[in-house]
Amino acid sequence: MKKLALYFLGCLGLFCFVGCKDKSTQQANQHLQQAWITYAQGFTLSAYDDLYVVRITQPWVGAAEHFTYVLKRAQAEVPDSLQQYKQIQIPIQTIACTSTTHIPALAVLDEISTLTGFAGLDYISTEVVRNRIKEGQVRELGQNETLDVEAIVDIQPDVLMVFAMDNGNKALQTIEQSGIPVLYNGDWTEQNPLGKAEWIKLFGVLYDKEKEANQFFDQIVANYTAAVKLVHSIVEQPTVLSGVMYGDAWYLPEGNSWAAKYFKDAKANYLWKETKGVGSLALSFEQVLEKGQQADFWINPGHYESLRDLAAANPHYKQFDAFKNKKVYSFAPTKGQTGGALFYEWGPLRPDWVLQDLLWILHPEVIPAYQPHFYRQLQ
Repeated sequence: MKKLALYFLGCLGLFCFVGCKDKSTQQANQHLQQAWITYAQGFTLSAYDDLYVVRITQPWVGAAEHFTYVLKRAQAEVPDSLQQYKQIQIPIQTIACTSTTHIPALAVLDEISTLTGFAGLDYISTEVVRNRIKEGQVRELGQNETLDVEAIVDIQPDVLMVFAMDNGNKALQTIEQSGIPVLYNGDWTEQNPLGKAEWIKLFGVLYDKEKEANQFFDQIVANYTAAVKLVHSIVEQPTVLSGVMYGDAWYLPEGNSWAAKYFKDAKANYLWKETKGVGSLALSFEQVLEKGQQADFWINPGHYESLRDLAAANPHYKQFDAFKNKKVYSFAPTKGQTGGALFYEWGPLRPDWVLQDLLWILHPEVIPAYQPHFYRQLQ
């Protein structure tokens, strides 16, 4: 009996050993393939044989929280070390979004048909999506801070992609409790224009189209780099003023912000380039007038769409040389069918277009016969 007992114990130990070995082998078989995020600071991406690990490190400005997701194909064995994280099976079949910056990636990857809900339909400008909205195929989900939880639960998207200003949106907690994965997208926090565009790689892995996403992004980088080279040898840089008055303060981009980065790459002498922040400066009108009155160009004067509107808002704007010389340019006049700004929707994914537009404004000789995508000269 003792020998028999030892035999069974030995067999049990062998089974345990084999079982543990098999599990260990399964985990080892998930070999790291690549991790190819180059410009974006807000997320990391690791690719394995049958799954991806996505870590959102900057879901909003100043976030202390990080969010990790395991995106797995149907056959994937998720290692024990990753079981603690939210799992999303890929390729996803449906998605709901809360920011217009999410829309262009769906268009580029030919996945517009998977969009079943959006928060704020009127903000969308992309024509193919507007057609689907007219056909009733995309459901209104309220606004980002006041999401229609019932509608989201009703459509049951495979993923709800959101942007957040902080972690205070209780609706998102309710949605997650219903079993719908909430995926944070922090593209808007990036200060490098190419970093914003690189978030298309997140969509690439969601749809199991990483190759297509990579190829598209590589082309964006190539286009952007080529545009920078066009003005590489330019010595005389036109001076640029930006922003506009809101209330008692004039808000304009700080020197390390994404907007200032565009001015730098376009070989413009942005008059506040020496400031250190990545947000907005709040200055008095007098401060801006003193430094910017003789600026060659005024770019991005808020939401105003004509010089008349600008002067009606504040007649003192007429004191600026750029206003007098009609050298005021803005993306505000370029809108979609329902008033959404094309720049806010497509600009983050197409920094090459934005930079080319700025070259058209500042150095038209290097980009002859160019037709701008976003910017217009205010009349």
